[in-house]
Amino acid sequence: MKIIAFFNNKGGVGKTSLVYHLAWIYADLGLNVVAADLDPQANLSTIFLEEDRLEELWPDSRHPDTLLGVIQPILKGTGDIAPPHLEDVEIDGRSVGLLVGDLGLSAFEGRLSDAWFRCTAADEAAFRATSAFYRALLAAARSREAEFVLVDVGPNLGAINRAAIIAAHHVVIPLAPDLFSLQGLRNLGPTFRTWRKEWAERLKKNPNPELELPGPEMQPAGYVVMQHAVRLDRPVKSYARWMERIPTEYREEVMDAKAEEGMRVENDPDCLASLMHYPSLMSMAMEARKPIFLLRPADGAIGSHAAAVQDCYKDFAKLARRIAERCGVAVPSAGGAPGL
Repeated sequence: MKIIAFFNNKGGVGKTSLVYHLAWIYADLGLNVVAADLDPQANLSTIFLEEDRLEELWPDSRHPDTLLGVIQPILKGTGDIAPPHLEDVEIDGRSVGLLVGDLGLSAFEGRLSDAWFRCTAADEAAFRATSAFYRALLAAARSREAEFVLVDVGPNLGAINRAAIIAAHHVVIPLAPDLFSLQGLRNLGPTFRTWRKEWAERLKKNPNPELELPGPEMQPAGYVVMQHAVRLDRPVKSYARWMERIPTEYREEVMDAKAEEGMRVENDPDCLASLMHYPSLMSMAMEARKPIFLLRPADGAIGSHAAAVQDCYKDFAKLARRIAERCGVAVPSAGGAPGL
């Protein structure tokens, strides 16, 4: 089982949509998958679930069936994590387990920030708080015998995201070809290395060897370029300019290695995919509450849209296999573009 976080501290790059579509493509390829919403904005949960169901999961007070309910005993100081509830979401015979997010998760930020420092004093309660996400994800994966846990996190470098990234075996970085994504890489790389180093130092002070803790792994698995439609001459030039700089910035800032001269996105082994943007299909998919590649004629996917649905399936299946390969997980050879 691999826990894979999808993270960029620059928002608006399509990260949540990427996690959503990958969860469904892995399900279509025959794998058990858990999608975990660790972003306090809970956008992933709102994509997966109808508003009526979210209203049931987010009542005015206690939220026992969300991630907030899992960590509530730690927040209140009354105990350790509660068993996680997985919401079973189904589309056309495929199933994904969702660990539902919660807007109240932001209340955990201060506790995690304090626990990070108290871990250096061999405080077991601090280790339990810092590893709460990891142990919740483990429990969720085991309950579903999942091969993958795909984690959506918010666009910042705060304590919640630090705990989420520490919990991950691998990190995939979605990018847009623009200045802000490149600046994000310059922040991410040094921060990742600092978190990994500091967590490795803290692990040596764990007072309870029976407590399941993540190792200092959090290895970058690569990046995904989320393309956007461009028409005017100036945006095209700008797009090409930033695309050319991505391989060098990623290699130097994230991998802390010397970039190869002449490396381009097309031949960069760290580039997992360069995904097309399907604006019309995306709005259609949101209306149908399903991923783009599962749209049917009844949803409006006819003519050129039907061909685009097939192309989208192939793109995501290729990306899913690429990520699995980088993370050391075998994907069944069965599975093909769903018939329209």
